[in-house]
Amino acid sequence: MSEETNKYGKIILLHLIAGVLIFVVPFIAKLYAIAIILVGFNYIIKNKNQNNEALLVAAYIVGAEVFLRMTQGNFFEQYAKYGVMGALIIGMYFKSFSKKAIIYWIFILLLIPGVILSFFTLNFETDIRKAITFNIIGSVTLFVSALYCYNRRIVYKDILKIINSLSYPLVGMLSYMFLYTPSIKDVVTNTESNFQTSGGYGPNQVSTILGLGIFLFFTKLILDTKTKRNKIIVSLILLAITFRGIVTFSRGGIITGIFMIIALMTIIMLNLNTKSFSKIFKFISAIAIGFLLIWIYSSIQTGGLIDKRYANQDARGREKESKLTGRERLIESEFEMFYENPIFGVGVGKNKEYREETTGIEAASHNEISRLFAEHGVFGILALLILILTPLLLYTNNKHNFFVFSFLIFWALTINHAAMRLAAPAFIYALSLLKVTFDEEPAIHREQIT
Repeated sequence: MSEETNKYGKIILLHLIAGVLIFVVPFIAKLYAIAIILVGFNYIIKNKNQNNEALLVAAYIVGAEVFLRMTQGNFFEQYAKYGVMGALIIGMYFKSFSKKAIIYWIFILLLIPGVILSFFTLNFETDIRKAITFNIIGSVTLFVSALYCYNRRIVYKDILKIINSLSYPLVGMLSYMFLYTPSIKDVVTNTESNFQTSGGYGPNQVSTILGLGIFLFFTKLILDTKTKRNKIIVSLILLAITFRGIVTFSRGGIITGIFMIIALMTIIMLNLNTKSFSKIFKFISAIAIGFLLIWIYSSIQTGGLIDKRYANQDARGREKESKLTGRERLIESEFEMFYENPIFGVGVGKNKEYREETTGIEAASHNEISRLFAEHGVFGILALLILILTPLLLYTNNKHNFFVFSFLIFWALTINHAAMRLAAPAFIYALSLLKVTFDEEPAIHREQIT
């Protein structure tokens, strides 16, 4: 047995056991959260971030965030965002950041007018600090992550290490979820998002991280799994995480994961010769059959309700009026705020109050794009343009980062259905800014068309 196979198997087993222990003794989740920060930060400092240890630690924190929320292990709601920023700031202390990243300084400066405005527009009874922090912390996390990653040189194999680091905590969450709800049939009664099948936590956020997990383990399987034993391990996890993601009944994260895979495979296919194309096409076909079987199994376990969910139907098979579970009206109200306040917007955190005052609706749209428009006005539009255009421009001289479009897809689709509630979209977005080089040619590069 190779050292790689043995090490990966041990790490997976360790996280499976961690999920079981946390289910049996919930307090262990808090010890786990403390250990991540203490061990992780010490790892960066001890190695002086010589090999971008900060990215590995930040990635692990991102992967663990929903699991810790699900098990009440995080000591405060924004644990992961502060953890990610802390890891990357320590990393920049040792290895600085690119002076050319000034574009992201401009990005964060564009958001300041909205913050200042909120001090004057938020209601007196509102906790101003909390309202501002809740709505701006995601953008600050993105800023710090982008500052670290902008044009930072990293070798291809280290991207794969980051993917591994992101995926490990999901294994623990997966084992916890199977113990929390061993029987799907017993808890599914309609086509609404299901908290019971989501480990007792918000299905939207669980679906988001499981959808990312589908992409991570798919990538691991096709690009970074050399031994037969590891292929079996990764394939089983991939099928399990796909099943649990589907039965959350929250579609956003799963659809996002599928689009990420399509983007990655498109890039890979474009860089293969005819012989290699044929081989990988057969491999992908086999995985597609596996996904189909998982869907059929999910349909059986949910009594066909999952089919109706994705067809936008209720339990009786009647088509629902709203395809976005009523969020269209919320998004529309945010654009109305922008039309009425096009320059500075209504101020950070004000959109929820403004909506309740004007429409009587007390809810959040979970859409970061319309929120930027509503709360920051034209400054929000400029900030969004920076986020969209910068990685695309960098890609013109960074074709070796095969994951750019997958990472951008995750960010763009996630902020449209889950806003920046999690640290994941901010951190994954920043990974698209990395400058990837090769210490040795990867398989798909060796077989590139000449």
